[in-house]
Amino acid sequence: MKHLFFCLSLILLIAKCNGQNSDAEFSILFYNVENLFDIRNDSLTADDEFTPGGERHWTRKRFDNKIDNVSKVILSAGGWQMPDLIALAEIENRYVLKTLTEETPLNTMPYKIIHKESPDPRGIDVALIYNSETFYPLDYAYYPLEDKKGGIRKSREILYVLGTVNGGDSVHVFVNHWPSRYSGLLETRPARQQAARLLFSKYKEIIQKNEKAKVVIVGDFNDQPTDESIIQDLGAADPLNTKSAGLYNLSLPWINKEEGTLKYQGRWFVFDQIIVSPGLLTAKNGLITKPENATICNLPFLFEPDETRGGRKLHRTYTGYRYNEGFSDHLPVLLKLQVY
Repeated sequence: MKHLFFCLSLILLIAKCNGQNSDAEFSILFYNVENLFDIRNDSLTADDEFTPGGERHWTRKRFDNKIDNVSKVILSAGGWQMPDLIALAEIENRYVLKTLTEETPLNTMPYKIIHKESPDPRGIDVALIYNSETFYPLDYAYYPLEDKKGGIRKSREILYVLGTVNGGDSVHVFVNHWPSRYSGLLETRPARQQAARLLFSKYKEIIQKNEKAKVVIVGDFNDQPTDESIIQDLGAADPLNTKSAGLYNLSLPWINKEEGTLKYQGRWFVFDQIIVSPGLLTAKNGLITKPENATICNLPFLFEPDETRGGRKLHRTYTGYRYNEGFSDHLPVLLKLQVY
């Protein structure tokens, strides 16, 4: 393990040097890391199963292995170029983020953290880790979802961050983890539609001030690019539809592939998506990207054979309640932008 960490640290150091010598690329990684809990029992949240005495027997050794695995994914996702922004879902608290950035090979990078505890009953949050040498945050906010009575829904909030890239162009970033389908597709659909409408309202506020604003929306939406919440409530269209005046969903073409970003009951779904404003596709200078620059990071070590349903499946931390030493039930997604 020490030899592996030495090699990873050396690769990271080379990548850091390469990144400092070139400002031509800026990348954003989103990854739902699936239950990245510490081992302590939080009396305010339902995290008991992820404690040493809980149903999953979540020990320090297993936590350390999970942290190492997540750092390996982040290290490998962008090749030689480390992600400038790392948006994460299903992290319990700031402690696990600090452990990830300070006690793994990622500690050679000048990463800093934006995080706030959410009202989610299990205590899982969304957060943003940023390279402080390439990104300078100007503002950030967390937007809670409303419940049927107009109060705050017990779910993950939407994280919004505005910052400048390499001291130049600014970019608006939204990090999402919409309500799950756990209680049933039809029963939970209105909650995701409400999240989509909230997100669109915040996006509209930005575009009304600057119609050429550069906006990146990432997250686990628990819906596919073709679902009503994405198409109608958020208004995210086909990136090849140049007549669209709204958002462009760069993940829509992934629907036609054999695999997606997660597999459930033998079927692949595209829940993890990258959506951008027109300004990022049509700009002549500053930050700009192309539809093909949005990719699923299907790293080989994130898979294992699916002996039950055929093909392959994701190598998760647990298979049911059996510890499996893996990574997550989601694949990370990556967006590369050029800086002119």
